[in-house]
Amino acid sequence: MVTCFLRYVIDPNKLEEFEAYARMWIPLVNKFGGQHNGYFLPSEGANNIALALFTFPSLASYEQYRQDSFNDADCQAAFQYAEQTQCIVSYERSFFRPVLA
Repeated sequence: MVTCFLRYVIDPNKLEEFEAYARMWIPLVNKFGGQHNGYFLPSEGANNIALALFTFPSLASYEQYRQDSFNDADCQAAFQYAEQTQCIVSYERSFFRPVLA
C-alpha cells in the first residue's frame, strides 16, 4: 500500500476554485482504484497551503492511475480547470507507506 501526500501552495483568493478542483478529483481517484482520504483546506495558520492524501494498493497501481488519468476526459477537465482558474501556484508530491497495528 502507498499513500500519496500532496502539498499545494494555492492562491488564497481562489479558495472556492481550489475546493471545486478538489471535489472533481475525489471521485476520479476512486474511479481508478484508489481510496481518496480527502483534501484539507486552510483554516488557521497559513492561508495558502492545502493538502490531499490518497492511497493505492501499490506504487505500480498509482503509476497506472497517473498514466490512465492523462487519457481520461474527466481527469483532463480537472487539469484544465486548475490551469484556467490558476488556483494552484505549485505542489509537491511525496509517497508514504503506512504502519498499521
